Amino acid sequence: MITAQLVSHPLCPYVQRAAIVMAEKGIAFTRSDIDLANKPDWFLRLSPLGKVPLLQIDGQTLFESAPIVEYLEEIAEPKLHPQQPLQRAQHRAWMEFASTLLSDIAVLYRATPEGFDEAWQRVQQRLETLEQALGEGPFFSGNTFHLVDALFASVLRYWEVFDLLVESRLPARLVRLHAWRQALLQRRSVSSAVAPDYPLRLRDFIEALPGSHLGTRLRALHTPLSPAGAAAPR
Repeated sequence: MITAQLVSHPLCPYVQRAAIVMAEKGIAFTRSDIDLANKPDWFLRLSPLGKVPLLQIDGQTLFESAPIVEYLEEIAEPKLHPQQPLQRAQHRAWMEFASTLLSDIAVLYRATPEGFDEAWQRVQQRLETLEQALGEGPFFSGNTFHLVDALFASVLRYWEVFDLLVESRLPARLVRLHAWRQALLQRRSVSSAVAPDYPLRLRDFIEALPGSHLGTRLRALHTPLSPAGAAAPR
């Protein structure tokens, strides 16, 4: 039986990828969070890039989420990549797109008021492109949950907080994207990849960013979040 340890941070979307894949494959794992602002020496010795996730398995350590999830795909069932080579390659290309979108989102939540509109326009363009790539659902390419779905789940989770503000809500016209997001968030592997207080932590993190337009707007908002991410009843 495979057992593993995942070194993580509570808000890291790349950690969520590994957690979702291990849950889908029934791989038992423990999880330990570190403070990325004060990285322990043992962690820096194991992570050449100083990033999470780290996966410790069979006495070995893997770093970077892409090779981690590909390794997990190789060693355990069920297979989450499509069997057909061309479709598998297409999914891998969209997985790269997910990483690019995550980078754009990081720029967005750090953007100053002067830079926000440009950052939001770039994210919306990515979302429009993604909408066009989706089929009838419920998942990226039909009824089967694939590795590409695991990666986008951590991307779309940001709207648990972004949807609180008019200027950063997931556009209503992206109908397929909304449906896909709901299907992903309702899946057990996805919901269990973060703690129940994830939306609260994410909001606190954004609010604390110096100069952030979204942080300033969230601080001014008087709608509290419940641990599940919904606005608390008034």
